Order: sequence, then C-alpha cells, then structure tokens
Amino acid sequence: MDNAKKLLMEEAIKLADINLSTTINGPFGAIIVKDNIIVGRGANSVATTNDPTAHAEVNAIRDACKNLNTFKLDACDIYTSCEPCPMCLGAIYWAHIKNIYYACDKKDAAEAGFDDAFIYNEFDLDIDKRSIPAKKINQEDAKKVFVKWIDKQDKICY
Repeated sequence: MDNAKKLLMEEAIKLADINLSTTINGPFGAIIVKDNIIVGRGANSVATTNDPTAHAEVNAIRDACKNLNTFKLDACDIYTSCEPCPMCLGAIYWAHIKNIYYACDKKDAAEAGFDDAFIYNEFDLDIDKRSIPAKKINQEDAKKVFVKWIDKQDKICY
C-alpha cells in the first residue's frame, strides 16, 4: 500500500477513535477522497441522532455530496475504518464511488458486537421467508408513477 493511502486510512481510523472517545456512538469513521483531497468526513452518529442510517460511510457520503454539490461521487474513493455493512455498501454503490478501502473486516466488527451476518443471510431468502414480513399491495397505482417517470422529459437519471 502506498503511503498516501495509508495516511488517508489513518484519517478514517482517527475519526473512529475520536468518535468513540467523545460520543456514545459506535467506533466507525469514514472519509471520501477526490484527487487525494478529503471532500467528506463522517463518523457513526446513530445513538446521538436516533437515526439507524447514520453510519460513518453514509454520513461521509452526505458530507461529500453537500460539499461537492452533487449526488454522484464517481470520481471519489471511500476510506472507512471497517468493511461497510450491507446498508452502507448499497449507499456506496448508489453514490457510484469508484474504490472502497477498509481497515477492519466484518469478522472484526462481529467480534466487537456489530454482526451483520443476519442481514446478509436475509438477502438470500425468498421474500416470504424473511424475518420482517413484506407484502406487496397496490402495485397497479404505483406502476402508474413509474410510467410517468419513464415518460418524463426533464428527469435526471441516477
């Protein structure tokens, strides 16, 4: 690993450590980098914001998007103190981030009490076998909105 990547990862880890030392939130930090410049920072803030989506990676993505005035981070990399959970991984893909660099892996996270294995397992189950019931209702009305989207001339695709 080159020295620049090591220094950037150290910054993400430092955010996690500071977050752990100064808040009641989880020990996670992430940064978004464009052209070797940090354009977004995030630390876990789930407990202080009462927001289960306020993971470090999501917060860093939100910060970078605000700072760069875009919803597409395709010229950016993310450095995160831990391998992204399924939600964060989805957010990273939606943001079109080009590279993910992580320090600890999901096994390390599980050993610390952050085990996402049950979510990964849920993805492989048929929808009617998942632990949270999901029922499809009113599809016809909802599809009409999709048709409007398809026909919309001034849409911004993402």
